[in-house]
Amino acid sequence: MKHALLSLSLSLLTLFSSQAAQPVLRPAETRRQLARIQPEAVRLALEDMAARWPQRCGQTDRAWCATLGERRDALMRRLDAKEPAATAEADALVRQVRAALLANPLLDAEQFLLVRRGANNLALPQNWQQQRDVNRKGLTNEIALLTGLRGAPALTPLHRAEPGTYVGDLQLHWDARRLMFTGENEKRLHRVYELDLAAPSQPKMFPFIPDDDVDNYAGCWLADDSVLFLSNATFIGVPCVVGSSYVAALYRWMPADGAIRRLTFDQDHNWYPTQMPDGRVMYLRWEYSGIVHYVSRLLFTLNPDGTGQRELYGSNSYWPNALFYARPVPGDPHRFTAIVSGHHGVPRMGELVMFDPTRGRRETQGVVQRIPGRGQPVENRVKDELVDDSWPKFLHPWPLGGGYILTACKPEPDALWGLYLVDTFDNITLIHEEQGQALFEPVPIQPTPRPVLLQDHARTAEKHGRVKIVDIYEGPGLAGVPRGTVKSLRLMTYSFAYRGMGSETDRVGFDGPWDVVRIMGSVPVEPDGSAYFEVPANTPISLQPLDAQGRAVQLMRSWLTVMPGELQSCSGCHEPQNSSAGPTRPMQAMARPPSQIRPWYGPERGIAFNREVQPVLDRYCVRCHDGRAGRPDFTLRPGVPIKTKEVYYINANNLFPPAYLALCAYIRSQTQEGDNRLQTPCNFHVSTTELFQILEAGHHGVRLDAESWDRLTTWIDMNRPNHGTWSENVGATRMGRLAERRAEMQRRYANLDEAHEVTYGVATLSAPALPPEEPLPPAPPAPAVPGWPFDAVAARAKQQALGAVTRALDLGGGVSLTLV
Repeated sequence: MKHALLSLSLSLLTLFSSQAAQPVLRPAETRRQLARIQPEAVRLALEDMAARWPQRCGQTDRAWCATLGERRDALMRRLDAKEPAATAEADALVRQVRAALLANPLLDAEQFLLVRRGANNLALPQNWQQQRDVNRKGLTNEIALLTGLRGAPALTPLHRAEPGTYVGDLQLHWDARRLMFTGENEKRLHRVYELDLAAPSQPKMFPFIPDDDVDNYAGCWLADDSVLFLSNATFIGVPCVVGSSYVAALYRWMPADGAIRRLTFDQDHNWYPTQMPDGRVMYLRWEYSGIVHYVSRLLFTLNPDGTGQRELYGSNSYWPNALFYARPVPGDPHRFTAIVSGHHGVPRMGELVMFDPTRGRRETQGVVQRIPGRGQPVENRVKDELVDDSWPKFLHPWPLGGGYILTACKPEPDALWGLYLVDTFDNITLIHEEQGQALFEPVPIQPTPRPVLLQDHARTAEKHGRVKIVDIYEGPGLAGVPRGTVKSLRLMTYSFAYRGMGSETDRVGFDGPWDVVRIMGSVPVEPDGSAYFEVPANTPISLQPLDAQGRAVQLMRSWLTVMPGELQSCSGCHEPQNSSAGPTRPMQAMARPPSQIRPWYGPERGIAFNREVQPVLDRYCVRCHDGRAGRPDFTLRPGVPIKTKEVYYINANNLFPPAYLALCAYIRSQTQEGDNRLQTPCNFHVSTTELFQILEAGHHGVRLDAESWDRLTTWIDMNRPNHGTWSENVGATRMGRLAERRAEMQRRYANLDEAHEVTYGVATLSAPALPPEEPLPPAPPAPAVPGWPFDAVAARAKQQALGAVTRALDLGGGVSLTLV
């Protein structure tokens, strides 16, 4: 059925058939497009079209493809020789190839939406930003209607943004009658609007979060006509840029009653939600709690009610740095396309890659093909500015089905951003471009089948959910750890950086962590490796498996989030989603009610060095380590700035207690950003630290009580934080009303009562008997060496006189080491 918008457009536009006259190209542009023709790619595409649509394309004359390469090469030579007739002949060949490839039935939509934007300001956020961060100076853009795609394309404006304001994030409704997009209101705040394509002059604003310090954008229609959208109502700031980019999370709006509920609770941005045919929502999630920030944007999925949040692609990987604009490939249950981009390099744009997660979910395992790049391997590169030197560059791919994709493309550095049809055979076919303009976000105006309607399982009135682990020893996370080692799980959560804070100047700890870490407590693990426990809903929670001494044998440098009433299950510790399920057997943990979290010496709170660890030093260490020469100073003293030439530290706002810095020198930890790959179990076990090795060796008779051991262990396992709240880090002036506003948003949209800036008193330890003081043994007498003293030359002569000295060490397992 023809869309109602045709009545608006036909008076202004003429629709062209594929046989209609196409625009004549300039000589330089003719040569450029002629050079892009790949004869083998053209032949493969036309054969594929004939096989897919035999009634439409099966009888097409393809004999001319046999000589296409020769004709192209000959015309290139004639153009280089500046033959007068060559330009017209080359233009005719380009148009012939274009017409053949654009005859693809997947382009049968009569009209296409796109964003036409002035090329002087592309309004693309940096890869660590959201849309509100874009410089809008000189920005001109509009939503436009493209017709005549196969002939002489023409554009008609549908909605023109005011100069200096943004319009984009196009989302067409399933019925193709309504368009959702992001615009700006009169206060320059981003809002989500709906446009009736039959009456496009009157866009309506969605009644999302109305506050004047909040932006809403990137709406996504769901199968039930509710809407997911992004909003920075989180009052979180991206920590590596001092909170200057306000973190956006996913929210859901219900049209029946206007209810809005927050679904994601992550450290950094979510981007580009889109619903998949199976009903799940695909989106990009950025996180870096102990991993490398420039390569840690992971493709995730969740159900429309927020349940079932899990990784789809990119965990424990260094490639790709980012997967922007991911969309499912129609007709395939697994494949998707995305723009592979970098971090500090070009914004949002990059390489167009097709993935299939069933092949693998790490780095290049799931790559089907880079486009163009048929038959070529994709390199697993580790680089910050990953795609700066890679051409062509792409944006906003819209998979049509099979290997055909409608996309914005800039084929060469001096080319325009135009609208192209590309395919997995390596054809890059220009549809339309305009001087001085960039054409973005192509969307065919045609109805789309609604995705599967998934039943909501979240029970929004509840405040808790449950977690079930079938067997924690399954999966590579605890590979090689003997069964029975893990006795419990430590639960921790976070207070992420507020707006306007974070980075090196506001670090919570020295070389880690980025954010305030909060101890929740622990839950038991049964002898068969199973666990079943209750957790607060709408809370990012990390789990650490603990041995009998309460020491972490693995570090979860990410988090899970459970919706109200949800039962979230996992098979083991970091088990691959592509692995087959293990044998079903009764779980010991499921034979009882879910465990409640056992508090850790008090309520949930941020771990602060002076409150949680300094009391241990006061009891056992400061008697000797009191600042006297030659010994580290573990006494409680005012904080000091870090002495360094690094610019980020010179004007640091926060101070570190001297005892904290002294103790950190004896600790081996994962640092602020450790290896992205899955850690080997026990790699950072506290027993590997010099501090624990000294203490366990009976350091001058010091014997810690169980609580003191536990406090040191927990502090180290949680990456040695110094500050337990952001208020004590940056001060009341910078905090302002940020904590109040975040708490208000959490109550309103997450049913949470947060008080993360509340501090608790300094820990009071139980009073074990102190070990008896033992005097230091007298220094041993100097060894008697004949002829002493002697110089280095004499010492070397004496060593040589002894001859070769060797020693063999038995390392076990049939391995020995010979020392020479």
